[in-house]
Amino acid sequence: MVFTNDTEVALVSAVNLINTAPVGILPDGGVSGTEKLATMADLDAFVAAEQFTGSRQHTAAELAAVHQIRNELRAIWTAGEDSAVALVNGLLARANALPQLVRHDQWDWHLHATAPAAPLAQRMGVEAAMALVDVIRAKELQRLKVCAADDCQAVLIDLSKNRSRRYCDTGNCGNRAHVAAYRRRRLAKD
Repeated sequence: MVFTNDTEVALVSAVNLINTAPVGILPDGGVSGTEKLATMADLDAFVAAEQFTGSRQHTAAELAAVHQIRNELRAIWTAGEDSAVALVNGLLARANALPQLVRHDQWDWHLHATAPAAPLAQRMGVEAAMALVDVIRAKELQRLKVCAADDCQAVLIDLSKNRSRRYCDTGNCGNRAHVAAYRRRRLAKD
């Protein structure tokens, strides 16, 4: 599976952050490897190398918080699916982010960005918006189409590999258009 560029960049940065920690615990209780984020200067260099933007505190508390996040990310990297989802959702919730991974009914893991108690129209709108974010981010807006039949204005999403779908599923638009084209060709031959 290919991820969007920013997803790949974020994953590589997470790997790089996780890998700043000492690599393991020795039998005597010590750690092997070196702490690569031991000082504020180390953190400054990491932030610059990974091109993180936003405010900075430049405090010991900030460095400790980065170490904590690093530990949480490591836990996610090595967790099973259910544990990883719980950990990811915990990170999102603490940040007051709305998207949450959920699995229910016959659906595997997917995003919900509204509370279950939100009004139906709001849930429908947000769910569509979340899907459209991916369409936009993938630069695939051309897959959002209006039916090509002259007498139809229904919309469709073209999920074909070659982006060739032209007609909606609301009626027999495609079939009617093909029959009409066939009849025009037959008339032209006669």
